[in-house]
Amino acid sequence: METEKKIRLRLRFYKDVAENCTQVRDKFVNYRKNLSPDYVMKIRNNHIQFTIGGDKQKYWSPYLTVELEEKEIEGTLGTHIRGLFGPAQTLWTFFIFMHFIVAGIFLTFSMFAFSDYSLNKPIKSDLIIMFVMTIVWFLLYVIARQTRENGHGQMDELEDVFLKIMES
Repeated sequence: METEKKIRLRLRFYKDVAENCTQVRDKFVNYRKNLSPDYVMKIRNNHIQFTIGGDKQKYWSPYLTVELEEKEIEGTLGTHIRGLFGPAQTLWTFFIFMHFIVAGIFLTFSMFAFSDYSLNKPIKSDLIIMFVMTIVWFLLYVIARQTRENGHGQMDELEDVFLKIMES
């Protein structure tokens, strides 16, 4: 997967296979029976999620979420697979929470700046805080990119496991 040139933090892929959803799901169920303790796999209906487990798992370890959807392919019933790489849900939630806090502070001080400007009061401190929040937003993005970069090797591992399952 060509990931280095993408701006997106959560990488996606799509794949169409000629087998129906049940057959594809069964491949994952059968693979899970012989799964190495280095991986954790959860299967619920047509939703499959797996990640690195055991001693190799770090806070930045990626998850691969796979959704199976029935789709007509070349006149027969096949499966459309949607894959999504992302961080652990707790880490993702923390980053989203931080973005909302920064956005809230930015919006609050932009309202203060507008109000102070309307009342002919100095707005220098409001603008400074808005500028700092812009820098914090940028830093959150850089941290998220670095976290993704740390997990890139494990993303490749998960992709290899996915492809191995699909070939079986």
